[in-house]
Amino acid sequence: TVDRNQNRRRIKEVENSFGPSAPELFTPGRFLKGEGTLMKQGRKKWDQKMFFLFNDILVYSSIIMNNRWYKNPKIIPLKDIMLEDMEDSDDVKHQWLICTPRKSFHVSASSDEEKKAWMQHIEACQQSLLQESVLPTKTTYAKSWIPDRVAQKCMRCLATKCGFVVCNACSKGRALIQHINPNKPLRVCKVCNKTEDDKNFRLRGGSSGLWDDSEETSSDEE
Repeated sequence: TVDRNQNRRRIKEVENSFGPSAPELFTPGRFLKGEGTLMKQGRKKWDQKMFFLFNDILVYSSIIMNNRWYKNPKIIPLKDIMLEDMEDSDDVKHQWLICTPRKSFHVSASSDEEKKAWMQHIEACQQSLLQESVLPTKTTYAKSWIPDRVAQKCMRCLATKCGFVVCNACSKGRALIQHINPNKPLRVCKVCNKTEDDKNFRLRGGSSGLWDDSEETSSDEE
């Protein structure tokens, strides 16, 4: 149909806007639902990003020229997203939290109406996926990092596990965080590191060196 042809042409235009290293976004059954700029909170400051909402994924990227050319696209399956409404602060209005297993971050719209529209459209797409039995029943989400400017001193860690801020001298611990990167040890604070050590100790059966079947079974279910 004409609508499908227009949709395919528009998705190809989005692909081309990323240049030679563009991700392949078009796939049968995928539709572009909306697009626009939002402010995204980074470690040091808020930056304007371009967001593209499809019926099954959310794509955001940096803007390099006149809202027409983009780079470093990040693609997030909608099945992995949880939204959390946030109240206005003195510095930031119309914000909400986008949570994913690998990364969670704040975004801000230019108005309350725009914020509600984004959240409602994302949730509507997720409802459609839920009806198709695509959404998982349980997901572990990454903590949102506290911006550097908010941390006047070491708060315990800038750890991937708990999201707190810590100086380098206080964050020697590393641990595998399965839902973020099961192969690369990531920085964790002393509290998180001790928690991981205690959990591993319990799984080994404490000082007896024997496996505790009940603990192992409980861990696997989680």
